[in-house]
Amino acid sequence: MRLQRGWGRSGITLGAAVCGLVALAAGGALAGPFQNKKKEDQTQTLQLPKELPGAVEADTRRLTFYVTPLSAKGLLSQQIRDAIKALLRRAGSDTILKIRAFVAGPGDVRRVRDLVSELFTERQKPLPALSLIRSGGLPLEGAQVVLEAIAESRKPLKQNGLAFLSAQVATSGNAPDPVEPLMAKSLESLRQAVHAAGAGPGDVARVTCFVSSFENFKAWRALVEGEYPHAAADYIQPQRAPRRAMAACEAVARLSADPGPLRMISVEGLTPDRDQSEVALVGARRIVLTGTQVSFGFEERDAHLAFERLQRELEQSGSSMGNVAFAHYYPLAQSIATQIHRVRQDFFDAAHPPAGSLLLFEGLTSMDAGFALDVVAVK
Repeated sequence: MRLQRGWGRSGITLGAAVCGLVALAAGGALAGPFQNKKKEDQTQTLQLPKELPGAVEADTRRLTFYVTPLSAKGLLSQQIRDAIKALLRRAGSDTILKIRAFVAGPGDVRRVRDLVSELFTERQKPLPALSLIRSGGLPLEGAQVVLEAIAESRKPLKQNGLAFLSAQVATSGNAPDPVEPLMAKSLESLRQAVHAAGAGPGDVARVTCFVSSFENFKAWRALVEGEYPHAAADYIQPQRAPRRAMAACEAVARLSADPGPLRMISVEGLTPDRDQSEVALVGARRIVLTGTQVSFGFEERDAHLAFERLQRELEQSGSSMGNVAFAHYYPLAQSIATQIHRVRQDFFDAAHPPAGSLLLFEGLTSMDAGFALDVVAVK
């Protein structure tokens, strides 16, 4: 109860006030409304979200993969909360190490970072590394966020390492062209890569397909899920208004035989990227998963700085650029993508470059960002 200048309005009698003053003089504490006033006037300090780690370490033989269900309920913040809660329920006792979040629509993508920090801290969970990207769309009207997660199981799984398979890009010159034939082509190339890795369709743990349009979505989604029925599947439209039609699927597969610490392989019959391997086979027991490093600015020197920050992050985690198995790049323009092609040659082994994906996206966390990147590296 807040005291007013006229005590009579606060319900305090003169006798009660005198008794309180007497008690105070005798070394006691003021009782009743004086205590309430003291409690009400205490200032509460809001806790700032804890900073998420730039990189986390993981046991390759314990990794599990998740994709959250889409929801169109509520605004962005509610959808993020619902997605995080769904992810925590699905993961159960698994420790979530890395989240890749795709946000569609006009909402502030940084809310993902804040709410991941808040909800994981509330539940006393270790904070994950985060990759945060704005996409053009998701395959449900009104849905604004989807989360991909890599978690660590308490017990070793029946796998002797993982194969990280580069995005197999199929395009046509006209943006309105149908996605379904391009998806079939991308899946055919991915099938060859899975086979070259020594895995089968049932070994694929996660598949992410990037498309120019969600037209006829059910038909071509059936192609993906018919091919990889046991995989956590995700579907993203990187740009709202792409210049060409596209389908590009990347994947992670479990290996039944130990491939050695790290081995890059090319796939006969696939068109090779001049500075990217088709498959990275990872048998090393420990790997490093990074969040996104953002290139602030649009000049080549800005790109160099982003790669250098990534290099320092890996070195602090006990790895190096020479041990990178897979790299995701998220440029916002074709000129920036060309810039990445030039700059990454200064940091990776030209004879054995990492696998990866390089596709144009709608946006990032900063207005002055040219691109972002994240990697998987062995220790």
